[in-house]
Amino acid sequence: MFVITADQESSRRRRDAVEPALVALGELPGTGFVRPFERTVGDEIQATLDAPAAVVAALTVLNRLDEWSIGVGVGAVDTLGETSASSAGPAYIAAREAVEKARSKSVPMPLVVVAAGDDPARAEVAAHAQGLAQLIGQVQRRRSAAGWEVIDHLSGGDLAPTQAEVARRLDISPAAVSNRLRAAMWYETQAAMPLLISLFDRLEEGK
Repeated sequence: MFVITADQESSRRRRDAVEPALVALGELPGTGFVRPFERTVGDEIQATLDAPAAVVAALTVLNRLDEWSIGVGVGAVDTLGETSASSAGPAYIAAREAVEKARSKSVPMPLVVVAAGDDPARAEVAAHAQGLAQLIGQVQRRRSAAGWEVIDHLSGGDLAPTQAEVARRLDISPAAVSNRLRAAMWYETQAAMPLLISLFDRLEEGK
């Protein structure tokens, strides 16, 4: 099981960003969310998930908002309450450890993955997942609004429009669409996403 705990960065100097984040995260498909994101305490939010793809989708939303320290814990859930905050188990402890490290500024970007337990092999996979998640996250956090505008139009699954159709909708040239996608490193991150999902899958399965 996966637990994501995210803490708003510099919350004392910024507006409360919890509600806008919950709205954005609430627009994700419900598949994979055992307990949806909720405010736990202060400016912290948490969710419980059981699907690697859902974890990656949630990380994308949080990275796009660019004001969250993110901890991903992987492990067992001993007690599953009505909410994530009322649940307990190694996954929640791991998520707490991860978010504390993420907001300590001891990592290159505030996203940390921790696997519960003391298995060196799982710890190594967690480190690999963290490294790739940080790399993708840095790219996502640096994207421009124009880049995200094009990406939003292309993220419709099987019904996603072509780049030419996106150009018509936005009243820009196909070359401009292509330039925005290149600047956003869309192709590279899309190619890396399956690997990140696979690493999270290995963590969950204890492989």
